[in-house]
Amino acid sequence: MFLKFAFIERLYERTKALARHKHAVRALIIVAFFESFIFPVPTGILLIALVQANRERAWRLASLAAIASVCGAVIGYLIGWFAFDTIGMPVLKALGMADKMQSFQHMADEYGALAVFGAGLTPFPFKVITLLSGALKLNFIVFIIASILARFGQFFLIAAIVWKFGPDAEMLIKRHFAKVSIGLFLVVALVWAVWHFGFGS
Repeated sequence: MFLKFAFIERLYERTKALARHKHAVRALIIVAFFESFIFPVPTGILLIALVQANRERAWRLASLAAIASVCGAVIGYLIGWFAFDTIGMPVLKALGMADKMQSFQHMADEYGALAVFGAGLTPFPFKVITLLSGALKLNFIVFIIASILARFGQFFLIAAIVWKFGPDAEMLIKRHFAKVSIGLFLVVALVWAVWHFGFGS
């Protein structure tokens, strides 16, 4: 367990260091793409560092990260659909995320696309969402729409915090991002519930 934690910490620091590379934007796109189905460190780490370095490009960087993440989500979904037992499950086990499967499966059974949106907006591992969405055969179009809304929502929220608070943003995000994103999801869920039960019936 300690070795796994140490590996993640080293990878975390190396991901942050990519922000100082001349190809940092390209690295952001690659990290966002692969984080959707295999990479263990969240894209937000690199996005924070890049936006801090150039706050005028905050929204462009957030958009690139979101687009790449959704493209990666398609790969994760297809792996889950066609090769969950041979590829998807071993990946989750190798990353120590197999225990997250049951909680997302319960959410998906209960709420469908809303579970994809909610989990994708919060710090819940996105690769668990994409792989299991395919394995559970969730509607692909609905999955993509939920993923787009979730990833643009999360990355634009991160970019907005960094744009507003600058050097203090990383600490604020570490302390409060989960609460803010979960709160935002609850607001959306409440609006959906009122619409669905109040006007959709």
